Parts: sequence; structure tokens; C-alpha cells
Amino acid sequence: MQHQLLSVLIVLTVYAASLGAANVHGICTPQDLKGLTGFKAGIRLDTSGRLEKWVGLKCCEWEGISCDNATGRVTEIRLPGFISTSDYVYQSEIKGWLSPSITLLSSLEVIDLGGLMNLAGTIPPSIGFCLQKLRKVYLYGNQISGMLPESIGKLWQLEELLLYENKLSGSLPPSLGNLRNLNAMIMYSNQFSGTVPDSFTNLTGLVHLDLHNNSFIGAIPEKIGQLHNMKELDLSNNFLGGRIPLSITNLTAISVLYLDTNNLEGEILSPSRLDQMPSLSFLRLHNNQLTGEISPNFANLISLQRVSLAHNRLKGSIPSSLGALSALTELYLDDNHLSGTIPESMGKLSQLLILSISNNMIRGPLPQEMSSLFNLQIINLSFNQFNFSSIPQWLLRLPSLSQIYMAGCGIQGEIPESLKIMPSPIQELDLSGNHLTGNLPSWLGTLTQLYLLNLSRNSLVADVPESITKLNALGVLDLHSNKLTGNVGQVFKMEQRFPQGPLTYIDLSDNRFTEGIEQIGIGAECGVQSLNLSCNFLSGRLPTTIKMCSSLKSLDLSNNSLGFNLPDALANLSSLEVLKLQRNRFTGSIPEGFLKLSKLRDLNLSNNLLVGQIPTGKPLANFPESSFSGNTGLCGKPLNPCKR
Repeated sequence: MQHQLLSVLIVLTVYAASLGAANVHGICTPQDLKGLTGFKAGIRLDTSGRLEKWVGLKCCEWEGISCDNATGRVTEIRLPGFISTSDYVYQSEIKGWLSPSITLLSSLEVIDLGGLMNLAGTIPPSIGFCLQKLRKVYLYGNQISGMLPESIGKLWQLEELLLYENKLSGSLPPSLGNLRNLNAMIMYSNQFSGTVPDSFTNLTGLVHLDLHNNSFIGAIPEKIGQLHNMKELDLSNNFLGGRIPLSITNLTAISVLYLDTNNLEGEILSPSRLDQMPSLSFLRLHNNQLTGEISPNFANLISLQRVSLAHNRLKGSIPSSLGALSALTELYLDDNHLSGTIPESMGKLSQLLILSISNNMIRGPLPQEMSSLFNLQIINLSFNQFNFSSIPQWLLRLPSLSQIYMAGCGIQGEIPESLKIMPSPIQELDLSGNHLTGNLPSWLGTLTQLYLLNLSRNSLVADVPESITKLNALGVLDLHSNKLTGNVGQVFKMEQRFPQGPLTYIDLSDNRFTEGIEQIGIGAECGVQSLNLSCNFLSGRLPTTIKMCSSLKSLDLSNNSLGFNLPDALANLSSLEVLKLQRNRFTGSIPEGFLKLSKLRDLNLSNNLLVGQIPTGKPLANFPESSFSGNTGLCGKPLNPCKR
């Protein structure tokens, strides 16, 4: 008996010594080796070449693997998609499946497989039972699908759960509320649905919760104010409804709060004391159904820097107390039902960079005190009830102002010459929907940093000046619905700073232009994506050089007097989605090449002089009779059959 006991002790001693040797030499325990080789077996492609080095038994020496020095057990798998060295940074790719064998690594503390792009599969249902030492799970930026397993609520040591930008779906398990050590739960851009579990209010250690861009419904948990450590909360771009919980003002550490683009109702935040949300800097509540007035108490949010309350149903006036928000840099109040005047206190916002209050019912005049907004770069006053007779001169003297949006403000007279001597070169100018008269001034060509020019829906007359060709930074030109005449060709002769230029959008429709169609495709407009010359008096032949406009997605030449055959060159516009040529005098047949316009979704060739059979096949077969009607010589589906 003693002899047998001695033998057992010797065996145990030898085994213990072998384990110690294994720990020293990095040899895997059988269980860990099985888990890692099973994971590797699920991968078909690894562009980083890391997994091909996983050979032999010394897994603790494999790239991306860390082990506990005392036990030899695997504690970390770190194979992130972004690889950074002293020489370069690149994103690697892994194709394959997340093998459930990963759950054999029972001492695992960190899984970092983030940003591998094509890693698919599901999160193993047993993860919470098998990997109870997990502290960090990074599976973001992959193709992981399925539901989040209920057992994940047993990962009591979990500190960070990053699952964003995957294809996860279903409801979130209430068991997530058990993860008391969790400080970051980031799961945006998935396909989650259902409600945000009330159990989340138990996560008192949570610092960062981001669930934006999913399909959550229901109300925000009423007791969310219990999360006193929360600094960043993003529930935007969901379908959440109900009121914003009153308790939310108890989030004393909150710095970032994004609840925009939901179906929230009721009133906006109105903290009654300065010690409520004292650190809140970034607040987005836009694109909801919020009602009521902006309370004077809103100014108790003393740290606010960027605020968006746009696209709601807010009413009443802008409270003068907002002038106390000395840190404010951006204020968006667009598309509400606000009335009254802009308070004089707005001039105290010395840090303000952006003021946008378009589409309200605010009256003039602008307070002279706003002339002290020396840092203001962008102002949007469009579509209110200001009824300016002219742009206030002090506004055009603001030293940092570079973007002015004053559409539908009742501005009269000629385009003010003071625009050309603004202290900061104008980059975007929208004076559309006013009562501007006179010519397009020749000094427009001096605005060489201008990117957007919208003077549409005014009463401007005469030709487009030749100086417009000097606008080599112009990307958007909208002059539609004026009384402009002469040649459209100047627009297609603009000097550009680089090939194809920035110019992507041109709308000269509903004017009185008569010539210049032959210039399309000759100048630097070849980067144009949308071109609208409809409702003019243009005549002549559509040039074959239009094929040079290979980026065109929308082309509208309708309601002119263009004639001759449709050029085969139109078939080269492979990006074309909208083609409107109705009410012209085009003759001949529809080119067979039109069948190559695979992205075409809107076509109108009606009321021309086209003849022959409509080419058979898609995309032409997708369009109704109205797309071809009014061409008496045209036949074939969807029109009457051609006569033999």
C-alpha cells in the first residue's frame, strides 16, 4: 500500500514538474491548444499572416497570444484589424467564422478581434458560462450576426463590451444589467430591436453607453438618472418614443448626450439648478417631436458648447437667458415654430461659430449687438419673417463670417457689392427666394474661394458674366428661376484647380438662355453629377462631348427646343440615374446603347419626334408608357406593337 502511494506521489511530482516546464517554455495546456486551433480552423483567409505562424505547441509565443506566467493559461487574444508598426499602419482582413471553440479558453480575459471586416459567425451562447474571467470583448467592425446570448450577463468581471458595426439582431438580454463592473457598452450600427432594458439602470459603473443606429423602440428607462458615472450617452437614430425622463438631469457626470433622430415627445431638458448636468457640453435632440417652449432654465446647462434642437415642434421665443451660455460654439434651432425676435443677449456669445435658425417664424430686425460676434463663421437665417430690405452692413463686416444663408428673407435690390470686400472670403452664399434684381455683377469672379452660390428664385436678368469662369473653387451653382439670358457656355468654361474640378451641381433651369449647349463636356464640368438646363430656349444638337461627363447621375434638358438625333454618347454615362429629355424636338430612334444605362430609375423621352422601335430589354422595359408617349413614330413595349 505504501509502495502504491509512493508511486502516485512520484507521478504527481513529475506531472507538476512538466507543467512548470510547460509554463517556462510557453507550451499550451491541451484545452487552450484545442481552443486556439479550433479558432484558426474557422478562418479561411488572414491577410496579416499572423495565423499562419500559429504552429507547434508553444501557443504562448504565438503572435497575438498572451499567457499567465504562473499558470501558463491563455489570457489574451489580440488580433485587431488595424496593425500599427513604426513604419506603417494598415487594416488587415480575416475571412471566416468565429469558432465556438474559443470558449475552451476558460482563463481568457481579453478578446480583441475588432475591425477584421469579414469575420462572421455568432457569439457563442455559452460565453457567459465558460469565459467568466473576461474583462474586455472587442468584436467591433466585423460581420458577426445573431442575437446577444443571455449568458453574457454572467460575465461579472466584464469592463468593456465593444460590438459596434456588426449584424447583431434581436432584443438585448435584460441580464446585461448584471454587469456591475461594465464601464463601456458600445453597440451602435447593428440591427438590435425591442426596448432598452430597464435593468441597464443597474449599471452604475457605466461611463459610455452607445446604442445609436439600431431599431430600438419604447421609452428611455425612467431611472436612467441613476447612472451617476455616465459621461457619454448616445441613443440616437432609433425609434424611441415617449418623454425624456425627468431623472436624466441627475446625470451629474454627463458630457455628451445624443438623443436625436427618434420619436421623442414632450418638452426638452429644463434643469432647475446649476448643479444638474453641470458638465454637459454636447447635446443633440434634433429630429424628434418635442414640443413646448425653450425654458429660461435651459441656460442652467452652463457648459454647453454644441446644441441642436432642430427639426422639432418647439414654439415661443428664444429666451434671452441663452446669452449666459458663454462656452456655446454651435446653436441649431432650425425647422421649429419659434417666433419673436432674436434677443440682444445673443451678442454675448463670444465663442459662437455657427448660428442656424432657419425655417421658423422669427421677426426682424437683427439686434445690433450681434455685431460683436467676432468668431461667427456660419449664419443661417433662411425662411423666417425678417423681411430685410437689404443685408445689414454690420453683418458683412463680421471678421470670421464665410458662409451666409439668407434665403427667403425679403432682400431687395441688387446683389450687394460689399460681399466682395468681406474681411473673411465668402465660401458659401445662399440668397435664393428673395427679390433681387439687376445683373449678375462682374465682380463675382473675384470671390475665388466661393464653393456654393445659390441665387435661384429671384428676378436677375441679362447674361452670365465671363468673370464667372474665375470661380475655380465652385462646387454648387444654382441660378434657376430667374430671367437670365444669352449663353450657358460660360458655366462650362470655369478654370479648375485640379482635374475634373469641384463643380458637381449646376441648375440653370427656368431662365431664358438660348445658346451654349455645345459647350457641355468641353470644359471642366466633367465632374458634374447633376445638370439641369430645363425650361429654357436652348436649341441645336446635344453634343457627343457629353460623354466626357462620366460622373453624371442626373441630366434634365426638358422643355427646350433641342433637336437632331439622340447621341449614342449618352449611353456612355454609366452612372446616370435620371434622364429627362421630354418636350424637345429630338428625332430618329432611341439608341440601342440606352440598354447599358443599368442604374437608370427615372426616364422621360415623351413629346419629341422619335421614331422606330423602343430597344427591347432593361432598363427601358421598366418604364411606363408615359416615359415614351407623344412620339407618334415610336412603337414597341410599353407602347403599341410595331407594324410589320
